[in-house]
Amino acid sequence: MSAKKEQIDVITLTQKLIGFNTINPPGNEGGLAIFIGELLIENGFEVDYPIYAKDRLQLVATKGLSDEKPPIIFTGHLDVVPLGANDWTKDPFAGDIIDNKLYGRGSTDMKAGVAAMIIAAIEMYKNESPRGGIKLIFTADEELGCNGAQHLCNSGYDLGEASAIVVGEPTGNMPYVGHKGGLYLNVFTKGITAHSSMPELGDNAIYKAANAIVKIEGLKFDAKEDELLGYPTINVGRMEGGLNLNSVPDKATFTIDVRTTTKFRNDKVWTQLNELLGEEVALEKLTDLNAISTSEDDDFIKMIFNILELDNKDDNLKKSANFLTDAAVFMPHLKNTPTVILGPGEPEMAHQTDEYCYVDKIEKAVAIYSEIIIKNSTL
Repeated sequence: MSAKKEQIDVITLTQKLIGFNTINPPGNEGGLAIFIGELLIENGFEVDYPIYAKDRLQLVATKGLSDEKPPIIFTGHLDVVPLGANDWTKDPFAGDIIDNKLYGRGSTDMKAGVAAMIIAAIEMYKNESPRGGIKLIFTADEELGCNGAQHLCNSGYDLGEASAIVVGEPTGNMPYVGHKGGLYLNVFTKGITAHSSMPELGDNAIYKAANAIVKIEGLKFDAKEDELLGYPTINVGRMEGGLNLNSVPDKATFTIDVRTTTKFRNDKVWTQLNELLGEEVALEKLTDLNAISTSEDDDFIKMIFNILELDNKDDNLKKSANFLTDAAVFMPHLKNTPTVILGPGEPEMAHQTDEYCYVDKIEKAVAIYSEIIIKNSTL
């Protein structure tokens, strides 16, 4: 596909982005990154493609940078999750529109948000020159633990500074000022194999894993409630062990997914799990990202709520996400820059069969992002 010399609207662009199969694994975000980059270059942006892996590019695009003020960053990811076991009734890569719903894998999570950011950034410079400029960061391999964003920061890539960060994850165009952290672990147990008719000669690794899982099921974190994020949670999501029915298994593995808060961070969880499970298990970190939040009294956050005509003191508003985002990487890397998670997708449609995003919310997101750019330049 090519974006050259097109006057493109946000709905058409969303459909084109969905047309790129970026299911992760393997991702293959390279073609999509180049497509977006060509469109941005034609509209006066400077574009760079940091390499993540073979056929996997990330994208950093800037326009209007100056010494007056750091730019506002808009960020999203280019990969999507697999289609799942259930059959789709819509073509997952066609972007069909039916009854105000734009269907496709990634429509909600989060190619509609990426499209809205692109269009808002392009349209802005037709009438305005926002102070500080705009930086777009689109990452690869977010779905499996924000790996692309971590690679970008850990590789020494210069992201510069930021006045604020907008993450376009699905929120139904409602502002979230934080989200829980994620500590994802592989857990291993070892034993000694033997014939199942003589189990006393072996050491059953599955029993060790089962005992550990029972301990985890009964675990109560000694955590105070986070006013924004609530309490931490823990879940065992997958288990494997043994080679055949008539052998004592000498190896078993399972996974742990802990969602943490600013009151109970990942290092505390790591210490508590090691003490609880003891020497019978070995723990391996897969993802280790702490919770993030921005004060509701921050000027940027108050501006967001004003734009959306919402009362940031309303306790009935949902103001945080349970899911992990690239903000967990970028926000601390950029000196805890004020950050909002705000995108047109429907949170409950993320990763679902027949995933969709409402057309009018995609169009509304462009208007919201545009107003954020304008008003942030005056802060």
